[in-house]
Parts: sequence; C-alpha cells; structure tokens
Amino acid sequence: MYLRKPDWLKTKLQSNEQFVKVNQIVKKHNLHTICSSGKCPNMSECWNKGTATFMILGDICTRSCRFCNTHTGRPLPPDSTEPIQVAESVNLMKLCHAVITSVDRDDLQDGGAKHWAETIRAIKRLNPTTTLEVLIPDFDGKTGLLDLLIAENPNIISHNLETVRRLTPSIRSKAKYEKSLSVLSYIASQNIVAKTGIMLGLGEIHDEVVTLMDDALSAGCKILTIGQYMQPSSKNIPVSEYITPEKFEEYRQIALSKGFIKVESAPLVRSSYCAENHVM
Repeated sequence: MYLRKPDWLKTKLQSNEQFVKVNQIVKKHNLHTICSSGKCPNMSECWNKGTATFMILGDICTRSCRFCNTHTGRPLPPDSTEPIQVAESVNLMKLCHAVITSVDRDDLQDGGAKHWAETIRAIKRLNPTTTLEVLIPDFDGKTGLLDLLIAENPNIISHNLETVRRLTPSIRSKAKYEKSLSVLSYIASQNIVAKTGIMLGLGEIHDEVVTLMDDALSAGCKILTIGQYMQPSSKNIPVSEYITPEKFEEYRQIALSKGFIKVESAPLVRSSYCAENHVM
C-alpha cells in the first residue's frame, strides 16, 4: 500500500554563495558526490556549511539490501587514480569537512580496504585542515582490514546498523546485526570515535529502537543518527510508516539520556547530516 508523504518531508532547495560555488565546481569538473547523486534532502544545507560526501570504489555494489537503490552486480576494478582525484576535489571545493563512503566490494580480497586507506591518506595530505569522517562497509568483520583504515586516523569512523535486530535479515542482504556491532566495538576499542545510523519506518517498534541504542552504546558508539526511510524506487521495500517529528525528538532525548554524546534525530536526517558538528 502506498503511503502519502507527509508535509514535514517536503523540502525546498536553499542556497547561498558557498552552495552556488560548490555546485558550479561539481558540475564543471564532473565530481561524484553522494549528495547530488543520492538526491539528499540536506544537500543545500551541508554545501552551504562547506561539507560534502563522496562515494568511492564505483557505483556498483556486490550486495542487494532492500532499502538501497545502488546498482547490484559485478563492479569494475578500482580506479587507482581515484584517491588523488577525491583529494583534489576536496581541495577544489574548499571543504571544511568531508565524508567518504563506498559501495560494498565483496569481490575484492581486501574488500577495498587498501583503496580506502590510500584515499584517506591522499585527502589528509592535500587538505591538512579538513576534518574527515569515513562511513564504511563491514569488511566482513575482519579486524585486519579495519586496521588499514584506523591506521590513517580519520576523525570519525562510521558504520551503520541501518535497522533493528529483528528486521536486519529481511532488510540487509549479507550484513549481520551482531557483525556490525562487532565492527563498531573494534573501532571504539582503537580510540577512534565510532558512529552509527539507523532508519525508521521499516516496521520497527519503540522498544526495539531503544534496545538498539543500548546495543550501540555497549559497543562504544558515541554518535547516533536517526532518520526516516524513504523508498527510493518501486523495487525497494515500501515504507511501513512515516514517523512524526515529535517521535524523532522523543528518540533524540532518550538517546542523549542514555549517554550518546551527539544525536541527530529528525525525518530528514541522513548519516552525514551535521557531520561537521560530530568531530570531537
């Protein structure tokens, strides 16, 4: 059954001089940001603040999660010039804060971890004052691969739980709830700020969301983002419910009271929303 989108999910593009400048650079140089390709509702707000999110390792994923509209199939080999291209893009856009994410690359022996490390290294070399968050896959829970990224010392390493424990098998194709928790726990154990995000409106109930908060905190996670799931195409799982702004605020207060240091919780929140404020 199709659910009519409520008024609080309707947004208008807003721009200032910084947004116009970034937008012109993106178009002129054919830069790939998940902000524009993913049609993020917060694109103008983030670009106005000098924050943008890049996706590396191509646009074909080896997994087929039901909430995601990324193409699934056999990806192309990693582009060896991509790390420096992304680093130069960050510099060209004069970003104060950059977020890097990627598709899952189960086709690669290292899951793309070495490419990730090279990208982080290149960004930091060319942009020493730009803070950096990396939103990573689970790398099949292999700590040796996580170590490659941790060694490059990004400000924040984020890995999304996406949804509550009960719904994980029906929403995520290969990722496991416990494995994602173990990834977050390992990140936190290495003195890196760990962050996670979830979507609401997939059929979860209140107590399950609260339990997820407890699980993430126990894993050492300090930052939490909570946003509304929006069905990207007819092929994806339908929205079960549109959560009200008041309920999102309730969850925000609960998460803060439990001990999260930073919480973003609102219908239009996405993983990298207000990411520049999460650097500690």
